[in-house]
Amino acid sequence: MAERDNEALRSIYRDDPEMAELIELFVGELPERVRALREFFDAGDLASLQRLAHQLRGASGGYGFEPLGFRAEQLESALKADADAEVVRKRVDELIALCSRVAA
Repeated sequence: MAERDNEALRSIYRDDPEMAELIELFVGELPERVRALREFFDAGDLASLQRLAHQLRGASGGYGFEPLGFRAEQLESALKADADAEVVRKRVDELIALCSRVAA
């Protein structure tokens, strides 16, 4: 999935007035989710990390942030496959980097 590293990631629903408030709420919650991703990974709490990746995957798609959902799915899949720590770290880092580009 090609993404430009410096480009803001915006919802495909950004022009839908009925979605605007929901998108803003989702974007506003992302810093807490990023903090939790880091915390769970650093603590080795892979079960919580997998649950959060699953939740983020679903929510991202629902709010029109498909690339974010894709990255969350990659993390979830790595965790389900018992991938080694370096693979999981890479997936966490990729997901966090993409979260930093999300805009309402």
